Amino acid sequence: MTSLNEYLVEKRAAVAAREARIEAGSLGAVPLSARVAVEGRSGVRRIRIRDHQVVTDSPPDFAGYDLGPGSPELQLGILGSCLAHSYLIQAARLGVPVEAIDVEVSGRIEARAGRPGFEAVPVSPHDLAYTVRIVSPAAREAVARLEAEVDRACPILNLLRAPQTVRGTLEHRTPDAPARAA
Repeated sequence: MTSLNEYLVEKRAAVAAREARIEAGSLGAVPLSARVAVEGRSGVRRIRIRDHQVVTDSPPDFAGYDLGPGSPELQLGILGSCLAHSYLIQAARLGVPVEAIDVEVSGRIEARAGRPGFEAVPVSPHDLAYTVRIVSPAAREAVARLEAEVDRACPILNLLRAPQTVRGTLEHRTPDAPARAA
């Protein structure tokens, strides 16, 4: 494989096969899960998703070793990755030729959030913005349709735009109690 457009041919076939499974009713909701464990001596967090691992850490001014991105930074990367993948999917679906895609995501996180004078500042990453750069010989109208489809279908973009209900549970045990199987 030598070009993104050659990959889009494969992507188009995979997307068409997936859409056929959805239409046939053989593909529906897919459960997602991630598990995070904290390492004792360093506080490094290892995220495990399926057979993959991502290491997250903090910068030194937050008692980290800078061995990986922090969670807020990772969230920006996740948004960028999802946007890039959504552009690939929609380009394949719509037959829009694409030679290159680059996504840049930015945001801010305020260390003083919630403190006096900063009560209204969110503790979460905010002022999120992204720029997608596409190299394509397609007409501007085709690229605009591509953008509209990504805007409609990008899962993480839409997750961040919509209010969410997140349920949480805390399970506590003392150090001498046996751990429960997960």
